[in-house]
Amino acid sequence: MDIKEIQSLIKFVAKSGASEVKLEMEDIKITIRTGSVGSSSEPTTYVQQIPMGAPMQQQVPAAPATAPAAEVEVKKEADESSKYITIKSPIIGTFYRKPSPDKPAFVEVGNTINKGDVLCVIEAMKLFNDIESEVSGTIVKVLVDDSSPVEFDQPLFLVDPS
Repeated sequence: MDIKEIQSLIKFVAKSGASEVKLEMEDIKITIRTGSVGSSSEPTTYVQQIPMGAPMQQQVPAAPATAPAAEVEVKKEADESSKYITIKSPIIGTFYRKPSPDKPAFVEVGNTINKGDVLCVIEAMKLFNDIESEVSGTIVKVLVDDSSPVEFDQPLFLVDPS
């Protein structure tokens, strides 16, 4: 089972309304839980590689070249200024800062945002999903370039909540 199949399974389970799904195959065990006790409605996924005989090396799918650099940069900034809140991508897809090419960006660095404000759009499977802020504050940094691919849980914005 490759990463694309796992991501499709996560999306399917999240849309189905099931609270928990377990899938166990010869070399992999997957548990997907939705509707957890926390305030987040994001599905929780556990993937466990089951060794067969001699230990196998787990293959990690190649990430876009910009993702590791962005994550390292965010971690450095998080250490320097832990007062900022990181807004992360709830889905995989293509990140857009504007509602359409001829319109202005939803937010710019220095803009004050409120809970529920649309920050960007992420296109996934030809569907455009508005990404709304869950916090109020000021945009400190935009961590992703316009029209770039983003991964699930990839940092998108830094927000100063004060």
